[in-house]
Amino acid sequence: MSNFILGLDVGTTSVKAVLLDRGCRAIAASQSLPTVSDLADDSGIKAKEQDTGRIIDTLNRCIGLLPRDKLQHVCCIGLTGQMHGVLFWKPKSGCVWSNSDSFTAKDTSQLITWQDGRCSSDFLSSLPRPDSHLSVATGFGCATIFWYMKHKPKFLEDFTVAGTIQDYVVSMLCSLDGCVMTPQNAASWGFFNTSSNQWNENILKGAGFPLHLIPKCVPSGGLAGKTCSQWHGIPAGTPVGAALGDFQCSVYSCMSARTDAVLNISTSAQLTYAMPADFKPPDSPQPASSISYFPYFESTYLAVAASLNGGNVLARFVEMLTSWMRDLGAELSDSCLYEKLIHCALNQETSNLRVSPTILGERHDPLCLGHVTGISTSNLSLGHVIRALCHGVLDNITSMMPVERLQQAGVRRIVGSGSALARNEALRQEVEKAFPLQVVYGQNADSALGVAMVLCDRL
Repeated sequence: MSNFILGLDVGTTSVKAVLLDRGCRAIAASQSLPTVSDLADDSGIKAKEQDTGRIIDTLNRCIGLLPRDKLQHVCCIGLTGQMHGVLFWKPKSGCVWSNSDSFTAKDTSQLITWQDGRCSSDFLSSLPRPDSHLSVATGFGCATIFWYMKHKPKFLEDFTVAGTIQDYVVSMLCSLDGCVMTPQNAASWGFFNTSSNQWNENILKGAGFPLHLIPKCVPSGGLAGKTCSQWHGIPAGTPVGAALGDFQCSVYSCMSARTDAVLNISTSAQLTYAMPADFKPPDSPQPASSISYFPYFESTYLAVAASLNGGNVLARFVEMLTSWMRDLGAELSDSCLYEKLIHCALNQETSNLRVSPTILGERHDPLCLGHVTGISTSNLSLGHVIRALCHGVLDNITSMMPVERLQQAGVRRIVGSGSALARNEALRQEVEKAFPLQVVYGQNADSALGVAMVLCDRL
């Protein structure tokens, strides 16, 4: 019987599970389920939180849909998931294992996600300067902990461990006393030096930061432990990889050559390419720079333009129209409306309307919000507007990482991926207009597959 590697992606909106055949590196089975875990924010602090219990329930249901005869032959488990965010828990009591070989969350906080906006620019400027090439933004784990220190210090007293949602799952599967974290996730938290692979402990200590909440750092691609119990038929004692960043895993799944650049447009949008093996990042943060350098594997880096505005902008537009229609007494589902809008855009190939879609700001320029220009009586059809919106998403990401920079780096091909690109032909057309390079699809970025591939290459 073949051995399989189970790759799991605990994402912002869904959980995906992939069984990768270790011998032929083919996908033997996969499942994906929406988490429906977003919590309403009535706090007035721009909080963005998700229900931890719902996420774990979805994870269990997703794995339960995979063939049990194959799960019994899983030889390794890999976890990835949404970066930057933070979850708090207590070791050993952070979950309850049931007789049906699954676990439920217990004694945890809600997940504060990467989209959290509670840390204002003024608050962030009050934090100590990190010894890192990466700036600290709202939604980053360390920034959120600093916020709790100032505004709700008693909240932190209830927990002794912190990590990302994927780190939490690894900890529960292996019954770890604390949290282990790879440099990929640690860098996304802030106050982590990727050159030395160490936390800025002296800086954090000087600011009164609760150092016991800082995870132990382990290599990206290494193991965290072994399963403490049978899990949906997966044997106890199965090795579990330390959790990786979903961005790095998505790139790993589809970047087949160093001359590729990967453009992923899903909830958000990212454009990235691999830096030379001898590249070293700057010594200090470059907060005004639209390009960051993310740790990848084996001490290498990715140059990344990570936009907060991608498919979520299109989704917000659909939600706005749906709300307007409801106010007018008309009803149409979001999915049906989305398809009609794309049809309108395809009938309108160009538009002199200009939409800057940065409704969420950008980490390097949080105050630069969206705007519309060039409005006239002749360009107000839905086709004009949705076409201009698709163009604006591409215009924004290429302003962050210009095409000339890609060419200078030796990029020869754009690998397009992501759910928004897969669903939206008008968006794909705008991609092909934006890049004077070969654009290919079909190698869709898949973080669950990527984390399984990483472990397959390292076992």
